[in-house]
Amino acid sequence: MTRSSLIYLIEDDSDIVNLVSQELERFGHRVRAFRTGSQAEAGIRVQQPDVCIVDLGLPDMDGLSLVRDLTAKDNIGVMILSGRDSLPDRVLGLELGADDYVSKPFDPRELVARVNSIVRRLNKNAIQMIQRAPEADSTSQLARFDRWRYQPSTLTLTDDNNNEETVLSAGEAQLLMQLLKHPKVILSRDQLLKGQDEAFDRSIDVRMSRIRKKIEQNPRSPKLIKTVYGMGYMLATDVEWR
Repeated sequence: MTRSSLIYLIEDDSDIVNLVSQELERFGHRVRAFRTGSQAEAGIRVQQPDVCIVDLGLPDMDGLSLVRDLTAKDNIGVMILSGRDSLPDRVLGLELGADDYVSKPFDPRELVARVNSIVRRLNKNAIQMIQRAPEADSTSQLARFDRWRYQPSTLTLTDDNNNEETVLSAGEAQLLMQLLKHPKVILSRDQLLKGQDEAFDRSIDVRMSRIRKKIEQNPRSPKLIKTVYGMGYMLATDVEWR
């Protein structure tokens, strides 16, 4: 790893905490463990980690609620570590934006490899945000769509209703730019993957879910970014560039 990453482990089983912490620290990560979701939330307010590993069976809340809150934040990787191995739980966890889902029992070394993969993707996103922002600024200064303004040079979305700003991750920005350049056109996953650093379909779905959470009034019933089943996604509004 190029740097020591900070990992938050939200897990109430002390044996698993010891096992995972020792293995992560052996490979150069820093680990802080929390027994409850509320403790983890307090810790995140003080210092944001690189990756959160979340058990779904927390004593004070449903782990999926914590996952939902974490994926709404920028630049935090989320891994679910759970004994709940049913397909609905796995699908829901990934749809909420988790980067990975590991079932108990698990191989500690495999878990570390998966954490390393998440950290590498986050690092690539940070580098690409620096490298690609000037390129985007040279082509278009500002995009307006629906009630939103998007500034490619700063990866910033601004809500015209209240002037609240949201900064996108590099991956989210790449995906949104593809949609903004082709409004009211159905784009396949292959088209949306162009220029992306992760060439697998689920990355598109996870990032699309995160963008919807930022721009849709009801992300479960999206009006701006439509899913065209079997074909891809479409931005269902006009875009004005200035």
